[in-house]
Amino acid sequence: MFGFGRLGHIVFDLLAISTILAGVKKSTGYSIQTSLFTDTAIRSFIDSYLSVGETVFGMLSGYAVNSRYFKRNIE
Repeated sequence: MFGFGRLGHIVFDLLAISTILAGVKKSTGYSIQTSLFTDTAIRSFIDSYLSVGETVFGMLSGYAVNSRYFKRNIE
């Protein structure tokens, strides 16, 4: 079926997509309208999935702010 390497790759890809969507939401204000999904289980799953991305995005942003390797350029 799935090897651990392939499963890990799929999980990483899903996490990356969720984090990108969180970044889009943070920078533009646009987000997926989960209210359009009629099934409450699917809506709840998508909300949880997007919440994980927002958490990861917040942790990465916190790392960037406190790291000496990142510099804020205001123009």
